[in-house]
Amino acid sequence: MAILRDILYKVSLISVSGNTDLEIHNVQFDSRKVEPNSLFVAVVGTQVDGHQFINSAVEKGATAIVCEKLPKQFPDNVTFIEVADSGTALGRIASNFYGNPSSKLKLVGVTGTNGKTTTVVLMHQLFGKLGYNVGLISTVNNYINEEVLPATHTTPDALTLNKLLAEMLERSCTHCFMEVSSHALVQGRVAGLDFTGAIFTNISHDHLDYHKTFDEYIKAKKLLFDGLSSSSFALVNADDKRGLVMLQNTKATKKTFALRTLCDFKAKILSNTLQGLELEIDHQNVWFKLIGAFNAYNLIGIYAAAVLLGENSEDVLTCLSELSTAPGRFELVNTRTNIAAIVDYAHTPDALENVLSTIKEFRTGNEKVITVVGCGGNRDKEKRPIMANIATKYSDKVILTSDNPRDEDPDTIIKDMQQGVAPSNFKKTLAITDRKEAIKTACSLADNHDIILVAGKGHETYQEIKGVRNPFDDKKILGETLDMLNES
Repeated sequence: MAILRDILYKVSLISVSGNTDLEIHNVQFDSRKVEPNSLFVAVVGTQVDGHQFINSAVEKGATAIVCEKLPKQFPDNVTFIEVADSGTALGRIASNFYGNPSSKLKLVGVTGTNGKTTTVVLMHQLFGKLGYNVGLISTVNNYINEEVLPATHTTPDALTLNKLLAEMLERSCTHCFMEVSSHALVQGRVAGLDFTGAIFTNISHDHLDYHKTFDEYIKAKKLLFDGLSSSSFALVNADDKRGLVMLQNTKATKKTFALRTLCDFKAKILSNTLQGLELEIDHQNVWFKLIGAFNAYNLIGIYAAAVLLGENSEDVLTCLSELSTAPGRFELVNTRTNIAAIVDYAHTPDALENVLSTIKEFRTGNEKVITVVGCGGNRDKEKRPIMANIATKYSDKVILTSDNPRDEDPDTIIKDMQQGVAPSNFKKTLAITDRKEAIKTACSLADNHDIILVAGKGHETYQEIKGVRNPFDDKKILGETLDMLNES
């Protein structure tokens, strides 16, 4: 419960009609959840406009309404607050309503196209090992210490997010590491949060179905850094040419990490095998369980952030060397065969090329690389042919299949992907719509010491078709199929 004028603190108001000394018992942006003495925020969403439900919210007992467009008539006993952007207003209101929990935690946000999940998951594990109570907000799961709270979005809505941060505080958490998506930044879901630091991993072709242009996508990511205070840090990958763009206009302390470029925190790859990475960091050679050059970036970014948070560098490197990869991120599936079976979340061209380039580094040339890959429905169509082109460029056999088709026809998605297959690669490409059959076919084509990559879904344990999430686990199907073939 809070007073309306208090939860409007730092909200940019255009007009107020009514009493702001009201007691507000809860805040909602879904009119179906409104109860007496609620504040209802009418958010203009991508699918639904909350302004359509103002009357319904009032009927259910809402005593205050925040909106971008005032209705022509409204009851005298309801306070109406007009704002320019109700999504951003909701972020600030949610933060105020829950007592601004982010200001009492060391909250670090991670944004970028690839590497967000690995970075936050490993930071959660690292700071747990260092002895802290730690929260995690990620694509895979949300955590309060070791308790798992299932995630529905990369970045939750503002109310869920602040409620979760408040619960972390109640459970004595001192740190929280969270993925910050470009959608969340544009929609104001993190407005009002007080970040101790922000990390930029990299940026490549993704989410253009939403942002429309690559320039707008870059601007969306930059919002995280534009909003940082002078007491926070902004840490970016200097090897990505957009890294320094993120630092433009930020008030935060600017820091960089890289493998190639002059920077504040640098790593050098000494050894890169299927068993792990050996890196030189701060004049020390350290062995890590993670695989691939892309993980070298994740590791140096994590190391840099931990040092900026005040941790001892040797303690950080010791704990980091004991950690394993995040679920579904270049994850080797244990089987009773000599076939290397890898599952990865790679669902962007850049991520897929990173994974396949890493596999290429390990190859002797005597084994086949068999890749199973699809593209999601209702998402950026431009990347579909690019993904297929990359898969066929690096693989000996490619099976194009269904990913999460959502509301689209999976065969249409596959046809879009096939447009990117060069004529010279037609013969090594198959199209099998059923993802389970595609994985089984890949297994049947593999001989000893071959490498199978199943890309696109990683940690996910479902396949979304026509609004229904059907149970589906790439790792389980891949492992069980290979073991079954091994026994026959």
